[in-house]
Amino acid sequence: MYIETIHSPQALKALSEKELPAVCQELRSALLKKLSEHGGHIGPNLGFVEATVALHYVFDSPSDKIVFDVSHQSYVHKMLTGRMQAFTDPAHYDDVSGYTNPAESSHDMFNVGHTSTSVSLACGLAKGRDLLDQKYNVVAVIGDGSLSGGEAFEGLNNVAEQGTNMIVVVNDNEMSIPENRGGMYRNFKQLRDTQGTAECNFFKSMGLDYVYEDKGNDVEALVEVFRKVKDSDHPIVVHIHTQKGNGYGPAMRNREQFHWGFPFDLASGQCKVQFDGERYEDLTGAYLMEQIRRRPEVVAVTAAMPMTFGFTPAMRVEAGRQFVDVGIAEEHATAFLSGIAKAGGRPVFALNSTFVQRTYDQLTQDLSLNANPAVILIFYNGVYSLNDVTHTGFQDIPMISNIPGITYLSPYTKEEYFAMLDWALLQNKGPVVIRVPEKVVSSGEADTTDYNQTNKYEVVQRGREVAILGLGIFQSQAQQTVNLLQQQGVRATLINPKFVSGVDAALLESLKTDHRLVVTLEDGLVEGGFGAKIAQFYANSSVKVLNRGLPKAFYDRFKTSDLLNEMRLTPELLWADIMSSLQE
Repeated sequence: MYIETIHSPQALKALSEKELPAVCQELRSALLKKLSEHGGHIGPNLGFVEATVALHYVFDSPSDKIVFDVSHQSYVHKMLTGRMQAFTDPAHYDDVSGYTNPAESSHDMFNVGHTSTSVSLACGLAKGRDLLDQKYNVVAVIGDGSLSGGEAFEGLNNVAEQGTNMIVVVNDNEMSIPENRGGMYRNFKQLRDTQGTAECNFFKSMGLDYVYEDKGNDVEALVEVFRKVKDSDHPIVVHIHTQKGNGYGPAMRNREQFHWGFPFDLASGQCKVQFDGERYEDLTGAYLMEQIRRRPEVVAVTAAMPMTFGFTPAMRVEAGRQFVDVGIAEEHATAFLSGIAKAGGRPVFALNSTFVQRTYDQLTQDLSLNANPAVILIFYNGVYSLNDVTHTGFQDIPMISNIPGITYLSPYTKEEYFAMLDWALLQNKGPVVIRVPEKVVSSGEADTTDYNQTNKYEVVQRGREVAILGLGIFQSQAQQTVNLLQQQGVRATLINPKFVSGVDAALLESLKTDHRLVVTLEDGLVEGGFGAKIAQFYANSSVKVLNRGLPKAFYDRFKTSDLLNEMRLTPELLWADIMSSLQE
């Protein structure tokens, strides 16, 4: 086998070009075996095997710098740069992250997990190189719909102005996660159909040189193309046409489904993980479809992730013009919402927590400052969700809850969630953001909260001495902690805040009469978060406040139970800390 001997790009270069197709086959087989057992990004990596081999065969990494956009298509790059064991030995499958990481290898330029950034990052590398009068190639790899992101446009514009060596490899597989959306992709089709000769050329219009290669999964053809552009003295785009999921039938037939996935049966492609019970993705999709059928002003909006809120291909077709995929463009999406709402529409935008920061300016300026009643649903947040450092959902509470004019809500039960949605789609006060829990919990009772009474918390149980405010999913920890305190003779007050963006001043003031300790629990960063607002309220009083959440840090590939223990967020540890505080 070839791959057993490849521990660096130098070992790859020692092979003849005629041997490279066999290397690609071995890499793809090893990749499929790991992905079927471990899960991960399937289609993007299978489709970029040949291109990665060709890049490392021609260029001289790490002297030449290769920057991967999103970097979820960098698995083969890792295999060729000293991390093969993490893809061939099950005992080492978790040794590497799913994205490039400079801590793993000098061949990885950046920690990258968000889209549309590679051109800007690479442009900066090229500028630094030029300032120091050095000579090496800078290669930016971008694809999977990432060119629709605003930063990609900005980067290309600057690359053309910079005018020195930089190679942009556009991996055109005709997809983002679902199919590509946006006018620019019509031009890409023109370029594919004409073998790159169409008079209308997006890249040339930016002042960039341009090369097209239709055989994007032919390693020998790619080697030839990359050799021609290596050491170029000006910026050039190499547009390659690839097949997402190449070499694996189920992934080629179901490209959206196999963008990312849990472990699957290699023979059939069937997912090995079975989900029991309800999921908010499915519940939300069904709810919104019912709203769409009844209300022509309701529109569901996504930034290339329709399955985030359960919109299957069939549902997208049924919704018609009331479903909009803006492509990978969260900034545009948020401003777009504001415009829809201003015109009388009722937009609902599903957004992953990790992508909130990509549209912070639009949330503040375009949406909230203008007080337009759009609805945003924040999925995949907190400790029970994604755990790669680039995809964690811990920062949305401090960011969103401190923007004036936004009502940020955090439900615990599905009854609360849908009551909040019902209200949000009818109210006219301004934008409403709802933090969608990772777990579906049902109380079995309707939520009768009047959400027009802003920042009015629910008192679940009134006690004395201690009050615990459990925000969202952490209402569970709060309830369990209250039960443990009850066993020790302490009847604590239990509060379900529901409102993240403000304080219930009247309730908090009333606690001063017979409470010594107020405890806040939140599934996110403590600094600048919900608990900080409560602590600020009591700053000049005798009431002590204990804020529990996550300290400000980057968390990577954590185990949820370990993190909860470390932060003393389990009911048992909370109980112990509360009892200790009461004895002081």
